[in-house]
Amino acid sequence: MQYLSVRRRPSGDRTAHFVGALLLASAIGVVLWLHAVGELAWSGPRASYFLYVGLLLLAALVTARWPRLSWTLLVLGLIELCWGVGSFALERSGRDIASLMPPNTEEVQRFRWHPLLQAVLIPSINVTSPNGLRFSHTSAGTRGSEPRPADIDGHIVVATYGGSSTYDIGVGEGGTWSDRLADGLGRGRYFVVNHGVPGYTTVEHVAQTAFYEDKFGRSPRCAIYYVGWNDLRNAHIAHLDAAYADFHLISQVDSLKLRRIGGSNITISPALTLVTRFLGNIVDTVHYPDDANPYSQPIGQGDDPVLAADFERNLRTISAINRSRGVATIWVGQLINRAAFTGEGRYGWLPLVRDRDVPAALQRLNDRMALVAQTAGDSSITLPPESFGPADFVDNGHFSIEGARRFAQAILPTVRAACR
Repeated sequence: MQYLSVRRRPSGDRTAHFVGALLLASAIGVVLWLHAVGELAWSGPRASYFLYVGLLLLAALVTARWPRLSWTLLVLGLIELCWGVGSFALERSGRDIASLMPPNTEEVQRFRWHPLLQAVLIPSINVTSPNGLRFSHTSAGTRGSEPRPADIDGHIVVATYGGSSTYDIGVGEGGTWSDRLADGLGRGRYFVVNHGVPGYTTVEHVAQTAFYEDKFGRSPRCAIYYVGWNDLRNAHIAHLDAAYADFHLISQVDSLKLRRIGGSNITISPALTLVTRFLGNIVDTVHYPDDANPYSQPIGQGDDPVLAADFERNLRTISAINRSRGVATIWVGQLINRAAFTGEGRYGWLPLVRDRDVPAALQRLNDRMALVAQTAGDSSITLPPESFGPADFVDNGHFSIEGARRFAQAILPTVRAACR
């Protein structure tokens, strides 16, 4: 009797096929769901991530005849899928976890690293954000379209300072409150320069005022400072550095994605993202001190006298610099969307202040600002916080087109009187 020898396929083949098919089906299900809810475009960084994961899993299925290789690809695919989708889900659920999944659409970089200010605007660019807003930067590194000599010559120069709510991240080109203010003052006589940069506090404004106040070869007649919210970010941080250099200034590098590798940068591979962040934390000159993670500290209560003293010192320093140059200073108390600050949690930007405590804490800084202005002989504007509602903001504190218009209109009389 003749026996036929049958070569058995490796026992891992069927298991690898089953696991790979299951993971691939799961990935396809996530893709369809994210696309259905508007979180996934068919092109862009997030689409590239799912394409990468899909190719990994397909390669695992194709190489099932070689179990070691197949299982290596399967494990890597599982890690990439779980870390990417899992971190995305945790972030969306309100957990204090940053998503490792790439963004849905690519955003052109608008900021660059600066050795003193950490972040400044890239000059002479005109870009469109993923949500369709257009942003232009002048050759002087300020927000707005490039002015003609006729727009500046013989005009009264007004400088506006602040963070993202002065840069106006929620408003497209030509609609910022600085633009609206220029319209109200009259562009035939006034030229408004928008010095706003997302994240800036009064620490950065001290440096801006001292060293970078002149733009386009002209000094301002008056300078408007719309500040408070970003300074509040440093409330209740233990052993707070007087110049916010132990947390805030370092975090600007990550908030505005200025590192070459690591930090807040995200690749199409969550595993590679974590590796580059680990390496970046070791070799990058800009790194956080071991004890400078405020998100691990308990939430603070009430006023922070250390922050208040630093805030007042910065205001007086700015005022003194401007007064020595004959520049009139105007302080404007910060407004936020109070309806967005009612919960017990933290929305992220302010690590140690509960959402429901933000309006009162910000109002205390506004009150201190008004007192400093009074003693220094500066102009100040305190708008009733209830006079601006949710329709005036695109989120929890950045103006909508209508909010920017109303804000400029509200401060116009004081600005006109101070900037003659």
